[in-house]
Amino acid sequence: MKNFDLPNTGFFAKGDPLPEPLRKNFSGACYLNPIIPANSPLGCSVSNVTFEPACRNNWHKHPGGQILLVTGGRGWYQEEGKEARELHAGDAVEIHRNVKHWHGAAKDSWFSHISIETDPKAGPAEWLEPISDQEYNQLD
Repeated sequence: MKNFDLPNTGFFAKGDPLPEPLRKNFSGACYLNPIIPANSPLGCSVSNVTFEPACRNNWHKHPGGQILLVTGGRGWYQEEGKEARELHAGDAVEIHRNVKHWHGAAKDSWFSHISIETDPKAGPAEWLEPISDQEYNQLD
C-alpha cells in the first residue's frame, strides 16, 4: 500500500488513535480529536474524526442522531438499503435517530469529518456488523 499523507484540513488536529474499546468497530486506523465534550451545556458533542485510507467503521446507529461535516480527503457514507454516497470536503450529512449507517475513507485517500452527536443523552452509538471487504471494494 502507498504511504498517503494526511491532507491539512486547515482547522482541527488529527487527534489521537481511537480508544481501545472503539477500535474493534473500525477496519483500520482512525484518530479522534474531541472538540466539545458530550457533557457540554449545549447538549451535543463535537469531534474531528480522521480515517486512514480504506478505514471504515462498522454499521451503527445513533439514538440521538448525528451530523457529519466533511473537512478533508475523500470518503463514503451509506445508509442501510440505500446506495453509498461519495463524500468530499464541504459535504454535510444529516443522520436521523436510529438510522443504520456507516462511513469511512476511500481506498486511496485519508478522510476527515467533524462529527456532531446530536442529543447524546439519548444514549451511546449501537455498534453492529462490519462492512464486508466485498461490499466495500465495489465502491471505487
